[in-house]
This record gives sequence, C-alpha cells and structure tokens, in this order.
Amino acid sequence: MFDTHAHLDDEKFDLDRESVISSYLEGGGKFLVNASSDIKSSYSGIALAEKYDFIYAAVGVHPHETDKMTDETLDEIAKLWEHKKCVAIGEIGLDFYYDFSDRDTQRYWFNKQLDLAKQLDSPVVIHDRDAHAECLEAVKKSGVRGVFHCFAGSWEMAEELLKIGFYISFTGAVTFKNARKAVEVAEKAPLDRIMIETDCPYLSPEPLRGRRNEPQNVIWTARKIAEIRKEPVELILEKTEENGRRLFGI
Repeated sequence: MFDTHAHLDDEKFDLDRESVISSYLEGGGKFLVNASSDIKSSYSGIALAEKYDFIYAAVGVHPHETDKMTDETLDEIAKLWEHKKCVAIGEIGLDFYYDFSDRDTQRYWFNKQLDLAKQLDSPVVIHDRDAHAECLEAVKKSGVRGVFHCFAGSWEMAEELLKIGFYISFTGAVTFKNARKAVEVAEKAPLDRIMIETDCPYLSPEPLRGRRNEPQNVIWTARKIAEIRKEPVELILEKTEENGRRLFGI
C-alpha cells in the first residue's frame, strides 16, 4: 500500500503516532507521503521523513494558510525542497468552500507556489475545493505536473487533467453514499493514472466515519476502487503504488 497523502504530523497523532505508523507497516504499508499545510508542518514532515525510511515529505502552504505567507516563506519552501526526502510541493491550491484566506490572496500564493514548482521541476499536490475551473486553468497555465488530491471534480475535468499528465487521487470519500462523481472517475480513469490516499486524520472511509482516520485505512479506498472497476484489489494496490512511486520519484 502507498498512502500518497497523509498528515501524520497533525496533533491528533501526538499521543500514539508511533503505534499508528507501526499499524500501517504491519498492515502492508510500504510508502507514505506526508503533505504539509504551512511552514511549521513542512518542517515536521521533513522530520518524519528523516526518522522513517518509508516516509517522504511534500512541502508547501495550504490555501487556508496563505494569508500568513510572505516572500520569505516561499524562500523557505524552496530550501526545504532540496532535502533528499522531499518529493513534491504541496499541498497547495484554492479553497472557495471555507474561504479562510481571501480569494485573491489564495490565488496569488497558489500561482507563486506553482511557479516555484515549475522552476524546481517538482511535482505538485493540488488542493481544490469548490474552485475546479480556476485550479484547472492555473495548472494548465503553469505547465506543472502532479496530482489532484481528494479529487472531487467531474469526469470532464478529470479528462482535461489526464490530457496534461496529471494523476487523480482518491480518499475514503469514494466510499461515501453520495460519491457519484468520484465513483464515475474511479471507473473511467486509466489504471496507470490513479492514486489512493487517506488525507488522515480526516475523511475516514465507510464504515469508519466519525473516527480519526489513519494510514492503514487506505485499504478501504483500494477495496472500493476494486469493486467499482471490477478488478482485484491486489491489482489496485500494485498499480497505485507504481503510480505514486513514478510521480514522486521514489
């Protein structure tokens, strides 16, 4: 298994982080990318990657936190990216659902981080909530490569992303009863372009909703995609691991 997007540095894991990591490995986990939300978590992600061989880090600032960004923040991200265990810039993007940061501020720093990723030839991990058209346009314009995490767009949007070389990643949300769009994309997307993730501690899959999510629960997402595609879960695990390793250069 390859949980391509987790937040193991989150405070919700402070009391039992090591046992959570052990459970993932014992359950068949092979690789994990810890995504960042701000500079503090970027450093925390790097620290986790230094401590555990199978953990890698993505560094960057989530749209919720862009109101705190400065040019110095961008310089820090660039320096952190040079670490040997850093594999992507992310998660970055736009969130027009919560609007915790002003939309123009989100747009400005999203584009700045996209430009940085292009300069560094780094993959990006995209957060897109209720901002599908703008996120799509931004990545097209920037010419970056990467993955749309927790994909919630339409099949038509997925097709556009696939055309420009992006990967599509699914969380436990694909197991939800109202996950019509995600199910359609999971069914139609090429097997060599999909990935799986937990986004833990968030988005626990059925039948674990309401509990803290953990990396080992990525198996539920794999099982659901196997069911949707009518393919063996072993194949889904094998291919999503290959895809994650290819994108992140692991």
